[in-house]
Amino acid sequence: MTKQKHSVFSPKTNFSIVVPFRNEAENLPKLLHSISLLNYPKTLFEVILVDDDSEEELLIMNDEFEIQIVKNKRKSNSPKKDAIETAIKTAKHDWIITTDADCLVQKNWLSSFDNLIQEKELKMIAAGVCYLPKKGFLHDFQTLDFLSLQGATIGSFGINKPFMCNGANFAYRKDFFIDLHGFDGNTTIASGDDVFLLQNGVQHDAKSIGFLYNRDSIVATQTVTSWHELFMQRVRWAAKSTGYSSLFGKGIALLIFFTNLLWIITAVLWLFDYLEQNYFMLFISSKFLIDLILIMQASKYFQTKTNWILLGSLFYPFFSTSVALYSLFGSYNWKGRRFKK
Repeated sequence: MTKQKHSVFSPKTNFSIVVPFRNEAENLPKLLHSISLLNYPKTLFEVILVDDDSEEELLIMNDEFEIQIVKNKRKSNSPKKDAIETAIKTAKHDWIITTDADCLVQKNWLSSFDNLIQEKELKMIAAGVCYLPKKGFLHDFQTLDFLSLQGATIGSFGINKPFMCNGANFAYRKDFFIDLHGFDGNTTIASGDDVFLLQNGVQHDAKSIGFLYNRDSIVATQTVTSWHELFMQRVRWAAKSTGYSSLFGKGIALLIFFTNLLWIITAVLWLFDYLEQNYFMLFISSKFLIDLILIMQASKYFQTKTNWILLGSLFYPFFSTSVALYSLFGSYNWKGRRFKK
């Protein structure tokens, strides 16, 4: 992990910003507006929007920077991976940077990546993602969960064992993507355009991969609006863990699952007087303290308020375990489509 300070480098790196989308007529104009405000030369980047069979008509009015809309060329069970490969074939710049249609970028987003690229000889860079602020327990629960994921991501880079990142803020050299043979080997899993590529890159050349530890690089996205949508989103995320090539990543995923399962088991044993209260309280308080430290560290970096921590920690083991078990056997909905495990 690289903690980056503001630099005096003049902008140099050329970026192709890739945005796969499906039915995002409401969100895309907001993303493009945030891109138009970038403090970066417009001649040094292009935007490639990849339309994955949208049912809505999208009208883009832009004369500030180079932008093109291309149709996704489907060839696998993963629409997003296909969309990224489609864009890379038409991208004219050396660096690919992916984000999502429902995101917003900061004005120094590209500048922060450019500075790190000029400072370090890197081929792949992950960066942070946070949620836009909203009110309510549903939003707060997602924020707590997401902070734990982002904290684990940053921590894994910190101990030089990266296994996770977020495709909403992920950059890599085009030639490195080609050297890795893109997404070959995991196209049967619908999601994972980010983690599978990262883990493949780590196996190929770990020293050339870093995390951009700079608040200017953080991309903001939106929480979902219903518990069902949240459950399906997390099932989609969890479904890719069985395909991890990183043994460390698989180990962490199993540790989290069994820790949450054990939390439920000990709670049941305590309720039926098969376990002394002191042992139960020791276990759940230890888990809560560890989770709290991780969340607070991530919250400090992302400058995100954390509410309902205690209630969220009590509900999370049941939610997480249900998601993990369902992801092994069930199917999930994504962008109006249904995918099987």
